[in-house]
Amino acid sequence: MSGPTQHSDLSELLELARVAVSSVTVIHRARLSDPSYGVSTKSSATDFVTDTDWTAEATIIDALAHARPHDAILSEETVSIEGTTGVRWIVDPLDGTTNFIRGYPSFGCSIAAEVNGAAVVGAVGDSIRGLIYDGIKGGSAQCDGQAISIDRPPPSLGEAIVATGFSYDAGQRQAQGRAMAVILPRVADIRRSGSAALDLCRLAAGHIDAYFELDLAPWDYAAGLLIARAAGAQAAELPAPHGQGPAVVAAHPQIFDDLITLLEEAGALSG
Repeated sequence: MSGPTQHSDLSELLELARVAVSSVTVIHRARLSDPSYGVSTKSSATDFVTDTDWTAEATIIDALAHARPHDAILSEETVSIEGTTGVRWIVDPLDGTTNFIRGYPSFGCSIAAEVNGAAVVGAVGDSIRGLIYDGIKGGSAQCDGQAISIDRPPPSLGEAIVATGFSYDAGQRQAQGRAMAVILPRVADIRRSGSAALDLCRLAAGHIDAYFELDLAPWDYAAGLLIARAAGAQAAELPAPHGQGPAVVAAHPQIFDDLITLLEEAGALSG
């Protein structure tokens, strides 16, 4: 059986994602009084997971499975469920876990839905600010119900604020540091928030001008990238030569090509 293809069907998927994000935002905020409870590590000593990740994930999975029991689900911490509808949910229950543990105000929940392998809706919560960004393929992007778009005159690349993130691997961070030495003098400034999903939403809302990051997993960027594209950003998912996650690049269309050129010159798109 194929998944939803009509805009009305996509709106139903988006509403389900929005409701789940909203419920998890409540969990994030409630647990800020003791954010370090139940902390452990995953791929490295700086790649954290908390009991809040697990609780948020269980809440989302329960909501999705109840509403659409035959859909597939891929979630960061524990869940990979096969489905029969052509719809797959991509879930990050707490994007920015390190920030959450320290009380640094940049973390949230990210949920996207794919139909037959292509992202069609996305919702991302900014848990501290209480905002929900969302987007729909072929439609628009919003922040708390207000349309957002990349429609202001773009800066040149030299005037652009560019967001990025860094690997958990120490050797990869050294390579990224060398790339930054080339990139930083040729843009206005760099931002590093610790949440790929929120960085992409901030691009969609015009708070930054461009974004790139290497070694991302689908749950890191699926929803945010769809929202950025729905807001008018040009974006690419480029294969990483070192065989890990893709390099995700997004920017105002008028500076996108210049950004790609700069990243290639800096070696920022390879491991």
